[in-house]
Amino acid sequence: MFNNPILKSTKSILLYILFVIIIAVLFANLVTIESKLSFSVSLTDIIVFNLLLGVLGLSFWFSSKYLSIENTKISKIVLSHFAGGALVTLVWLLLGYFILINLVKDTDAYENFFIATIKSRFIIGLLFYFLLTAFYYIVIYYSGFQERVLKETELKNLITESELKSLKFQINPHFIFNSLNSISALTEIDPKKAKQMIIKLADFLRYTLANNDKQKNTLNEELKNIKLYLDIEKIRFEDKFDYVEELEGDCGKAEIPSMILQPLFENAIKHAVYETLETVIIKLTCIKQEDFLKITLCNNFEGESHKKGAGVGLKNIKDRLALIYQQDNLMEVKKENGKFIVNIFIPLKNNS
Repeated sequence: MFNNPILKSTKSILLYILFVIIIAVLFANLVTIESKLSFSVSLTDIIVFNLLLGVLGLSFWFSSKYLSIENTKISKIVLSHFAGGALVTLVWLLLGYFILINLVKDTDAYENFFIATIKSRFIIGLLFYFLLTAFYYIVIYYSGFQERVLKETELKNLITESELKSLKFQINPHFIFNSLNSISALTEIDPKKAKQMIIKLADFLRYTLANNDKQKNTLNEELKNIKLYLDIEKIRFEDKFDYVEELEGDCGKAEIPSMILQPLFENAIKHAVYETLETVIIKLTCIKQEDFLKITLCNNFEGESHKKGAGVGLKNIKDRLALIYQQDNLMEVKKENGKFIVNIFIPLKNNS
């Protein structure tokens, strides 16, 4: 009884009472039209039978719950409810009759009136049973639907979280592999620089592990990490590249997916700095553009650098942005006038 949806809130109870009152009005019309009894007896009849109907109606929840539409044949449900409705209505009529017989003085007159109206009473009882049972089935279906939607949402969130972690874990091994190759090369050429690079790499990994569980981070925090990475590469490439940073207003306080910028800088080092003799300017700018935070990384290049376009790192960024913000147009890559430009758009409305 306590699982009955009608009893779960005041609003539901009031709606149920309203429903009982509507049936009571139908019942009152029957009694007042056909009754030759006194007003007090007619009123007692209306009150007793409708109170009984209201109380019995709460028990219909169990039959609806037991005879599940999903697990029971329709023919069995229909037959069971016809039998159940008839039985409940008979119980209702008998209980009401015996209560009234003990309350009224002229039992013969009331008995004749009751027999004369028993057919109409039976129809009203059945009507109440089927209407309320249909309501309970609607509630059961809606509750089940809501539960399925919730479970599907939770499952999608788990899948999305798993995919994001998978994408995120692609970043560190890729960078570590490149760094270890550089350290390996430097151990023979310049052991001192190799040692510096190992210390810088340890600082970078320490920072990365400390923020590993964060799905988002402020732009300022992410740029601190990037500068650790650039310090490592500076040991190797020295003056072959310079880094320039321009942030508009309070862009640095905005949250972005953690490690989302790392592949951009790796891409610039690998395809521009590594493959040119000229100094490469790596420039990061950030502005607020309408409902987005626009982050741009631009670097100059020579010849066939960046010839492959968006590689694994850039695809990683695009996939992560699509998963987090449910939009697949948040990154654009272009080459113009000897510059490789990547624009990332972070929706500010979804930023939290």
